[in-house]
Amino acid sequence: MSRALSNDPRIAASTRALVAETATRLGYVPDRAAQRLRTGRTKVVQLLLNLDHEFLSFTHEMIGGLSEALAGTGYSVTLFPDILERDRLTSIRQIVEGRLGDGVIFNRTELFDPRVRFLTEQGFPFVCHGRTEFTTPHPFVDFDNEAFARQAVERLLSKGRRRLLIVLPPDKYSFAQHLRWGAVDAARKAGADCEIPGDIHLDSPQDESLAWMHRRISQPDRPDGIVCVGEIAAMIAMAAIEDQGLVVGRDIDVVAKRAGRVIDLMRPRFDTFHEDLRLTGRAMGETLLRSMAGEDAGKLQVLLPPLPDFR
Repeated sequence: MSRALSNDPRIAASTRALVAETATRLGYVPDRAAQRLRTGRTKVVQLLLNLDHEFLSFTHEMIGGLSEALAGTGYSVTLFPDILERDRLTSIRQIVEGRLGDGVIFNRTELFDPRVRFLTEQGFPFVCHGRTEFTTPHPFVDFDNEAFARQAVERLLSKGRRRLLIVLPPDKYSFAQHLRWGAVDAARKAGADCEIPGDIHLDSPQDESLAWMHRRISQPDRPDGIVCVGEIAAMIAMAAIEDQGLVVGRDIDVVAKRAGRVIDLMRPRFDTFHEDLRLTGRAMGETLLRSMAGEDAGKLQVLLPPLPDFR
């Protein structure tokens, strides 16, 4: 039966079809433990995910896209929470040494991420959401944050804004550097100012970020254009602007990166760039399958562009 369900070509097609139809009707589910003993594979993909994110729909969209990529492959996805404050190798070691999966996907990639180094040395299939500074190629799927920041700044400049502000992620993350390069370079070329605060960052508690934004916007030299790296950052900026009696589009313009449609419910409207996280999840699943098949890591690198959504 197992040979027929695995589409063994040595078994007649009519027999395979009959066995598949019977298995479906009876609700047959393969025994994963037996499969692991026979093949050495778990048929499980571990998704190591930090659940505190700048996007409200990050987890839902990422898992949705990943599930689409794995549909029909026999692989299931297990969510493994990633705690940013603890040793980032702990969970990865548990997965690899315990053979808890055939491959792993993770996010919040660091410039010299120890997980990438460890998995590469172990020869364990993986794909990360984000790039590193390692010279050895490794599989990744990333959003072009440098292009987003550059285009967001250019959009604000086109509206006559000259005092710009962007709150970045902590410096250890690779996408913080990409955002910095894009925003600062675009502002510098135009002779405009681009403020990057040093006392708050994208992962700061929301009440601290809101209090800081209140103070900054109340000052005489307040920014007249804000780039928001995510939906939560945009909501904080909008709240602070309104609380100070200012108007988006008149006193301050906002450009934000979004993943879902929740920003469409906010008023007044403002310009956004779309990071398609369902596409990202799908690309990560497809890339991991190729990594598990032994494909060269240099060919497993995907960079997704920002998609302007101006109203």
